[in-house]
Amino acid sequence: MIPLSDNNPTRTTPYVTYIIIALNVLVYIAEVFHLRAVEFWSMIPYSVIHNVQVAPHYNQVGQFVGYSQLPPQWLTLFTSMFMHGGFMHIAGNMLYLWIFGNNIEDALGHVKFVLFYLAAGALAGLAHILSGPNSLIPTVGASGAIAGVLGAYLILYPGHTIKTLITLPFYWDYVEIPAVYVLGAWFVVQLTNIAGSGGLQGGGVAYWAHIGGFVAGVILILIMGGRKLANVQQGYRQRRDGRLSRWDR
Repeated sequence: MIPLSDNNPTRTTPYVTYIIIALNVLVYIAEVFHLRAVEFWSMIPYSVIHNVQVAPHYNQVGQFVGYSQLPPQWLTLFTSMFMHGGFMHIAGNMLYLWIFGNNIEDALGHVKFVLFYLAAGALAGLAHILSGPNSLIPTVGASGAIAGVLGAYLILYPGHTIKTLITLPFYWDYVEIPAVYVLGAWFVVQLTNIAGSGGLQGGGVAYWAHIGGFVAGVILILIMGGRKLANVQQGYRQRRDGRLSRWDR
């Protein structure tokens, strides 16, 4: 299942979502061109715990020159969420953020959404660290923060439908499925992948970060207002639609 869009209009323009997408794209371009400014932005669990950079640094001719630092290392919990490991990685993440991020930003407001997004991403990173505190494998990606957005969407808009591409051997179709099933299936897949990958990583994917981000998103959105946020939006839409109807008559 590949979500393509949702049936959930917003009251406001999601400027923060647009900016986050743009930042991710710009950082990815910097990675493609091997700009050294972003070489040490990935998050390494061992480095965060011990505040030491263990990723080797090479000069332009490939000679080892030591270990550069980005002190303190906990900053990589945030910098790494704007990096990606490849085109399909960033394309998938930005698609999910484009579909679901605008509604969470609309519900929370621009400033609170920034705090929500960064907090969910950092908590997702901590979940990954706890799953393997001595890991030396660099971790990058916005998946944890976006998983938080998905968790919040599940709480606020479980009944809104998602236009989804269903792909099966020799068959594909577009169907509209309630968000509770689309996002619930996504969460189950993450749990299944954890069970099948020994609990840490599988195929280069930090599934614990996905789970941690999703749970963090659920908890954070409940703390920040829960279903009341969605009810406010629904009341606004009803008042707006009522005014339009009276005008039409």
